[in-house]
Amino acid sequence: MILFRKFRLLILMVFLVACTMHIMIDLLPKLEKRGAESADGGCQCAQHPGSDAQGWGKQRTRSGAEAEAGWPNKHTLRILQDFSNEPSSNLSSHSLEKMTGAGDRVEQLRRSGPSEDHKPLIGHQSRARIISTRGGSRLSALYEHPLYKVDLPVLTDDDTLFNVNTDISFYTKATGNQDWHNEDEEEFSPTADIPAESYPHWLRFHIGINRYELYSRHSPVLDALLKDLVNQRITSVAMKSGGTQLKLIMTFQNNGQALFKPMKQTREQETPPDFFYFSDFERHNAEIAAFHLDRILDFRRVPPVAGRLVNMTKEIRDVTRDKKLWRTFFISPANNVCFYGECSYYCSTEHALCGKPDQIEGSLAAFLPDLTLAKRKTWRNPWRRSYHKRKKAEWEVDPDYCDEVKQTPPYDRGSRLLDIMDMTIFDFLMGNMDRHHYETFEKFGNNTFIIHLDNGRGFGKHSHDELSILVPLNQCCRVRKSTFLRLQLLAKEEYQLSVLMEESLLRDRLSPVLIQPHLQAMDRRLRLVLQVLSGCIDKEGYVNVVEEDVVRDSATHRGPRHR
Repeated sequence: MILFRKFRLLILMVFLVACTMHIMIDLLPKLEKRGAESADGGCQCAQHPGSDAQGWGKQRTRSGAEAEAGWPNKHTLRILQDFSNEPSSNLSSHSLEKMTGAGDRVEQLRRSGPSEDHKPLIGHQSRARIISTRGGSRLSALYEHPLYKVDLPVLTDDDTLFNVNTDISFYTKATGNQDWHNEDEEEFSPTADIPAESYPHWLRFHIGINRYELYSRHSPVLDALLKDLVNQRITSVAMKSGGTQLKLIMTFQNNGQALFKPMKQTREQETPPDFFYFSDFERHNAEIAAFHLDRILDFRRVPPVAGRLVNMTKEIRDVTRDKKLWRTFFISPANNVCFYGECSYYCSTEHALCGKPDQIEGSLAAFLPDLTLAKRKTWRNPWRRSYHKRKKAEWEVDPDYCDEVKQTPPYDRGSRLLDIMDMTIFDFLMGNMDRHHYETFEKFGNNTFIIHLDNGRGFGKHSHDELSILVPLNQCCRVRKSTFLRLQLLAKEEYQLSVLMEESLLRDRLSPVLIQPHLQAMDRRLRLVLQVLSGCIDKEGYVNVVEEDVVRDSATHRGPRHR
């Protein structure tokens, strides 16, 4: 009898639970509908019978996307920049030209914060927010700082590379490939009768070069020229003679020319530890980053460089008249377009440059004026490496080597030694060990700046600081005052070098140009540079280390002798 009562009680409880669940199931659609109506502001409009389920599905999907908004997509990390196998990603550069410009994207980023197109890397969301929200653009604030507003002396005809009133024919030539000059190209003869604003941007860049700089701090021509490098139609391509690795000379519709270095490594790849500096790859993104770093340091000695995604079929193979280059094109087993050209290193089928299927990244560096119009003098770097597997250079074994350099023209007076120190700091921040020669414009004699050319072997190792690059600074203990003050400024939190570089590089079409470890390495290396200078000042005194900037007079002034 007792067992029967317990069994009946159990049956009753199961019945009550079933009833409760049935009531809840009945009420659930009504509750969902009422919630949806209240979310729509109480709209009582008729709905499709299935709209509740559809709305719930959309809401759940959107919530999932929002939950992942701070995390990067696999393709955002860009193991190969936008080189996915999706058909939609295989856009030609002509298609990309119709998209919103990189500068517009930066402006939008500043106003609205990080977008889906520029998700910050994991662990660095706060850095992206610093760039876009804390007091606006840090880069704009930097360029408004008094250290970046120092005026140049009044320029004379002797201080400018070209006299606009002189009838000089500017035309495009592929250096070392004179046969590729198009005889039908229009020649530009700048005279006083034609306004300079009507000249192509590359020509205005050439005319603006002077004794002190390649371009002015706030030149409107610079940004226009960078856009040309990305958007101008490529009309012909030829291989550049000389050099260890493949480089292409590209001529544009407006007769401008640029040096193209194709992508050989992903952004995440570091130089293998067993590689010698002279056999390292040249990186296209290093050329882009070097231009931006040089500008932030206020040197303005690197010709303008921009990244571009090039269609290897339409913009290289189909427009080249270089048969040697054309013959190296082939289709890989993966059905991608590849080529390798001719050069000393890495120009073989095993080291071919392949697109996905025919798109390839590269850097485009604007040409300097042709050597027939503006001769340049090539100088051997006093701290040149041995470029040998076993031998060492003299400066590596003689701690007093700088004393000998300071007694040798043109380093015995003027600003040349200080320019070498600037170049040393510039190379150390990038990790560039490949600086065997440098060039200057012959017209300006010894009283002019060093042109910072060929920076492709920078940014190879973010995990290692090559202290041997700093040997010139350690041995000479000399630095230009304006450089010293700017380095101190860039070490401050409000003008942090890595943050400024990150913001500046967002303007490039191939952004992100550098991964975060390379950006952080620059901050670390900047501190090392300041430590070296601090040690020099403690040892020799401030006035013997930090030299005042000398206003160079082209006619008579040769500058002070170096101690």
